[in-house]
Amino acid sequence: MHKLDAIGSKSVARRKFGFTKRLLDKLPLPANSQRAYFYDSLTRGLALAGSPAGKKVFVLYRKVAGRPERITIGPYPDLTIEQARGRAAELNGAIARGENPARDKRSVRDENTLAELFDKYLEDHLKPKRKQWASTKALFDLHLKNWRLRKISEIRRTDVIGLHTRIGTNSGKHTANRVVELLRALFNRAIAWEWNGLNPAAKVEAFPERERERFLQPDELPAFWKALHAEENETARDYILMSLLTGARRSNVQSMNWNEINFQAATWRIPEIKSKSGEAMTITLSAPALAILHTRKASSDSQFVFPGVGKSGHLIEPKSAWKRIIDRAGISDLRIHDLRRTLGSWQA
Repeated sequence: MHKLDAIGSKSVARRKFGFTKRLLDKLPLPANSQRAYFYDSLTRGLALAGSPAGKKVFVLYRKVAGRPERITIGPYPDLTIEQARGRAAELNGAIARGENPARDKRSVRDENTLAELFDKYLEDHLKPKRKQWASTKALFDLHLKNWRLRKISEIRRTDVIGLHTRIGTNSGKHTANRVVELLRALFNRAIAWEWNGLNPAAKVEAFPERERERFLQPDELPAFWKALHAEENETARDYILMSLLTGARRSNVQSMNWNEINFQAATWRIPEIKSKSGEAMTITLSAPALAILHTRKASSDSQFVFPGVGKSGHLIEPKSAWKRIIDRAGISDLRIHDLRRTLGSWQA
């Protein structure tokens, strides 16, 4: 009987064996955050990818025209081993005929529905680059659900303008603009994936938006500082202080990781996958910010600066603590996000 090695091993040879249901069912989960791949010794290129969350997916891993390609076949056990081998054989046959199944799968066609385009956009583009993809999916599900089955080739600019107007009336101008931005991004990505149509959202004029201008006023600061320092939840208190001192986005501060902090250089590097712009950012840390980090590091046993008890492992916006602080300070209509503008007002 072939003995499977530990997931941490990099030996491909030890991860190659004849797939059976018994062996696949007992595969251990990866010890790190990366997928683990196991290869079938009976079918060329067939592999099973196992995620840390326990999801298992059949894929075909082959070089096509000199380039490595990974083609998703389907989830296990929804697909049996025999079905996966049959599909892998079909794909191998197409490759032998000079075709590129991966390229064909990446391309977008006129008959694709908007839902199919969005699912591809979500899995192939958004999730690998953005951690905050759930809000985009919620926006699509709420405001574009009636367009899910529409073929992308049938969506016209006049349709988008009408949708923009209706959402602006019913849900607000800000939401309407975000929906059109999402449609524009979807069709731009479809074009990048070799779709030959025009972007119907390309020149739809956005509603004017008035930016929120609320920030801590000078006469509010003494009461705010007193209330903040009186907060008993140290993690929430330090998170709010760090938000104020760095001016960074809430999601970035909440998921701040120790490996992003350079104490010697006094910098915090936010990687591109966490950045809203998709580009890495480096924030210079002030002496008070460094003092908070040094104190927290001394007693930390987590990868996160502000650990939490939820699934993410880090702090999620501490609404209860924030309400206690502003109530204690006697301040109204102030949000945690307003702390970014507060720093900007100090720097102006």
